[in-house]
Amino acid sequence: MSLLSVSHLSVEYLMPGYRLRAVDDVSFTLEPGEVLGLVGESGSGKSTTCRALIRLLPGGNGRIASGRVDFSGRDIVRLPEADLRAYRGRQIAIMMQDALSQFDPVMTIGNQIAEYLAFSDGLSRAEARGRAVELLRLVGLPDPQRQLDAFAHELSGGLRQRVLIATALAGSPRLLIADEPTTGLDITVQAQILRLLLDLRDRLGFAMILVTPDLGVVAETCDVAAVMYAGRIVEQAPKSELLTRPLHPYSEALMRAQPDTVRAGAPLLSIAGQPPSLGALPRGCRFRPRCPYAEEACHFGDARLIEVTPWRTSACRRWQALAQ
Repeated sequence: MSLLSVSHLSVEYLMPGYRLRAVDDVSFTLEPGEVLGLVGESGSGKSTTCRALIRLLPGGNGRIASGRVDFSGRDIVRLPEADLRAYRGRQIAIMMQDALSQFDPVMTIGNQIAEYLAFSDGLSRAEARGRAVELLRLVGLPDPQRQLDAFAHELSGGLRQRVLIATALAGSPRLLIADEPTTGLDITVQAQILRLLLDLRDRLGFAMILVTPDLGVVAETCDVAAVMYAGRIVEQAPKSELLTRPLHPYSEALMRAQPDTVRAGAPLLSIAGQPPSLGALPRGCRFRPRCPYAEEACHFGDARLIEVTPWRTSACRRWQALAQ
């Protein structure tokens, strides 16, 4: 049995006078210990998909419109709120973007971690602080005993990210969702954080969903990848196959836009046009206005995922043109 199975998940935001579908018919699976890369431009629905997995959508207007999220055989979408608390943090942990905003500015990092441990595990204050030191040591924070009394704003971006990882791992989750965990970090620190996440995955055995706009990050860290565009997954494949032979024009365009794929001295390629507004989607294939492979038939019908080869899916009617 898969650890996580997402089936036909759709998420809507209720706007004045209409409903905006931010995630549309998304399906994927995740095996124990596997790392899935969720890739796409800003606004493609990656973060909303991840929030929906543990029902952390904005309370005023976000809702799961349809679909299932089965975690170890239980559908999280239909769990009562009281039962859901046993999953958040303990079974599934999520690291949001912008580590600094995740911390209370008037509490030390030690107190914040200890407060969670005291609440979730019933530890005494001394026991919780001792466990907090162990977690900070686990993520490689220097002098963790002293750092307990630091405030988040006193730490560098890389150290804050390590503390955020420690906080996410406090409940010993089986699935860690890391939403762009290297945003705002310099290239050297990015590499350190990604190596740390993989090392912790190997040591602790959790599975991971890694949200990123960067296929280079996928190449370094992931086992499989799902490419999202305008609220839908347009291609899924094992990492090595997607990076060497993408079977959707959007995946191919993302590959060509990577700096390390461009010959020295040549201009960096970009994807023509802009992602569509979710409130004014084009007819037919959503990528059609930006697609160099588009033909007349792409104006009509809905481009849905189909299995094109074993373990691979694509939402392009012309996937064979890319396979040649």
